Formats: sequence, structure tokens, C-alpha cells
Amino acid sequence: MRWIYGAGCAILRKAGCEGFMVQLKELLEDVAAGHRLTSRDALLLFGIRGRDVWDVAAAADALRQEKAGDAVTYVRNQNINVTNLCVNACGFCGFSKKPGDEGIYVHDRTAIVKKATLAHKRGVTEICTVSGLHPDFTAQSYCDTYRWIREAAPGVHIHASNPMEVAYAAKKSRISTEDVLVRMRDAGLGSMCGTAAEILVDRVRRKICPQKISTKEWVRIIKEAHNLGIPTTATIMYGHGETDSDRVKHLAILREIQDDTDGFTEFVPLSFIHMNTPLYRQGLACAGATGREDLLMVAVSRLFLDNFKNIQVSWVKEGVKLAQLGLLAGANDLGGTMFEESISKGAGATNTDYLDPEEMRRIAGDIGRTLVRRSTLYELFP
Repeated sequence: MRWIYGAGCAILRKAGCEGFMVQLKELLEDVAAGHRLTSRDALLLFGIRGRDVWDVAAAADALRQEKAGDAVTYVRNQNINVTNLCVNACGFCGFSKKPGDEGIYVHDRTAIVKKATLAHKRGVTEICTVSGLHPDFTAQSYCDTYRWIREAAPGVHIHASNPMEVAYAAKKSRISTEDVLVRMRDAGLGSMCGTAAEILVDRVRRKICPQKISTKEWVRIIKEAHNLGIPTTATIMYGHGETDSDRVKHLAILREIQDDTDGFTEFVPLSFIHMNTPLYRQGLACAGATGREDLLMVAVSRLFLDNFKNIQVSWVKEGVKLAQLGLLAGANDLGGTMFEESISKGAGATNTDYLDPEEMRRIAGDIGRTLVRRSTLYELFP
């Protein structure tokens, strides 16, 4: 008989729940039977250590099989980072530049069309753009970018922007965020990134990204997008110093939104890349998540987010080998081919530019699964 005596229990004791214990086997059996995890359950699971981690991963993998089947999916995509000049100064970012820095770029129409044309020739089905908040950008700037991409790569799905960019465009153009989303959609935006979420706990946000929008505003803009028929991803950035309780609060917000709108296509855990970030260099953040934390983030998310079908594991953030283990801990998606990646690379990650589908096939086959290409919205290709 195994009992949970992890960090979660210690936190609960501090909260006045002295002596609280949960039998792990019974808890995981309850989940398998359809029980919805409480936040307290999730907190305890995040605190698991030792070989019990594999029990949590196995339960999550069984639920993955039930909800998403045995296919390992991926999307053939390419990133276009339009600019690295940014008015914000997020402590976890090693990508953005300030006026006067070396290496600043802003891609004009010619450069964007060239990149989109190349992506089209490569046979991608998705082009993703997320960039710095350029001081001169307005809502029109984002819409122009989408129109240029759509013209150069007809039929390719544009997966772009995030709630922070929407809020920024609205402020610069003196219009509502809903108006910005409508204009983006009309310009060709097919779905929106659920990034800029980081950790949806304002106490943490004030430390790692004080200039970014609040949790409340992020939630509001995401719901606006869903209500306008713009699906989004959902993300978390973890491993910089937030607590297990913060992670659970974040997941609970995502689950509640999904209950309301059913607008999230997938959940993407993003492990903090620390090496070149101001937070880490100033001693204000830890050196990223551990392998245990990476596996439990995938597994607990699969168990807790019962209204999500798709859980993605990021080979860009975690590396190919740990990403493969994530596929055994509840994940069903490997993300994209990328072709071009700058943000994680700027933070210090390596080998982020491209993952060949043949290597993805080898990874999936090695664990007895089949690789299947998908669209951004998880339509499967034959």
C-alpha cells in the first residue's frame, strides 16, 4: 500500500490540513473511473517522488489512450518571428532586443512574403507568428502580416498572435480587443496562440513579466477569441520558481475556460529554458524544471484537464528523448516540424530549428505507436 507524502502534503499542512493522506492507488483508480480531480488531488500528484512517479505516468498514459487513441500526431509547420524588438522586458526572455542593441531585426513585407513562399513550397499546413511588441506596431501591422502570408501561402493555416499582442494592438490602435480579434480573423487569422499565459497567478506574473497583461485580462481575451470562433491553444511556462500550488491554479483556470467555451485545441506545457534569461542570471529563478517535474506536468495535466483531448509535449523545450518519455506519460502530440525557431534558442535551447518527420516516426515507433500528420485543428491526414 502506497501513500503520498510529497511536497503537496507539506503545503497542505501549512494550510491547516495536518495529517492529510491520500492512497495513490485509489486516487488513480477513481480518475480512471471518471472522477474529476480536485485541485487538492492535483497538488498532491505534483508532489509525488520516487517510483510512484511511474504509477502516475501510467495512469495518465491509459487515459491518453482512451481519449486520444494510439496515434502520435504532429503538424508540418514553420515559424516566422517578424521582429525581436520589444517594448516589454520579461525576465524569462532571452529573445527580445531593446533600441540600441545589436542584432535587431524587423521583417518587412518582402521578407515575410519570401519566408511564407518558402514555407508553402515546403508543404507546411501551418505558419505561426509570434514576435516582440514592436514600438510602432498597431492592429493594422498584425493584420497586414496575416494578409501578406495568406497571399504568399494560399491555403496555409495562420496560427498567430496571443492575448498580449491583442491587448497591445488594441491599446496602440485605441480600439477594443474584440475589434482587434475581428480584424485579425478577417485578415486571415485561423487560430491564436495561447501563449503569454506563463503562470496565471498575478503574484508570479509581477515577478517574471510585470509589463504583461493580468490573469484576468488574459482570460477575458481568450474567451473573446473563442466566442468569435477563433480557437486557441493553452499553455503554461513552468520551472522558474513557481510553486506546485501555482501550477494547479493555472490548470484550474484553463479547465474552467474549457468548460465554458470548448475553444482550446490542445494544452502545451512549456518547460522554462533558463540559460540566457535575466531572471536566471540575476539569481531570481531556478535552473529550469527537473525531469521528474517535466514528466509530472504532462501526466498530471492529462489527469486533471479531463476536458482536453490533446496534450502536446515540446521537443523544443525538453529535447527529443524526454519528449518521447512524455508520450508515455499522457501526451499524444509532438508539436511541429518548426523549420525556424528563435525564442527558445534565444533563451539558450539548442537543436530547436527542425525535427524531421522521419525522426518523429522513429520516436513513435520505438514506443509502439504510429505517427500521423494533422492540421492545426487536429484533422488527420491519410
